Amino acid sequence: MRKYRVPVPPAPKNKYTITIQNTGEVFEVDPTKVPYGRHGIPGSILDTISTSNADLIDHACGGVQACCTCHVVVEKGFDTCNEISDREDDYLDETPGLTLKSRLSCACVPDGSEDIVIRIPGWNRNEVKE
Repeated sequence: MRKYRVPVPPAPKNKYTITIQNTGEVFEVDPTKVPYGRHGIPGSILDTISTSNADLIDHACGGVQACCTCHVVVEKGFDTCNEISDREDDYLDETPGLTLKSRLSCACVPDGSEDIVIRIPGWNRNEVKE
C-alpha cells in the first residue's frame, strides 16, 4: 500500500464533475474507480485529471506535496474539499497568486456532494519540464 505524507481523507461518496474554467473541459469522477492513477492523494483533483490529461496540471514533484506547481483555484465547491493540511499550507504560502480558494490539486479531495469548478492560473508552469 502506498504511503502518504499527510492523513488521507475519505474518498468521495458520490459521482460529481470537475470543470476546468480555463478550458471548459469536464471530468467525471466515479468514486468506485478511486484512485485513478498515481499522482496525488487518491480522489484528489490531480489524481482525477492526470489520468485523462497528464499535462493539463503541472506537478513537478509527481503529486506528493513537495512543491506548489499544481496550484489551482477552486472557484465552485471549495467547501466540499478536505481541510488543508499543515504541509499543504506551507507550500501554498510559497505560491504566487495565492487566493482564499487556492489549493494544491494533489492534496485537494472533494467529497462529491457537488460539482467542482477550478481555474488553473496561467503562470502556473513547470519550468523544469519546459
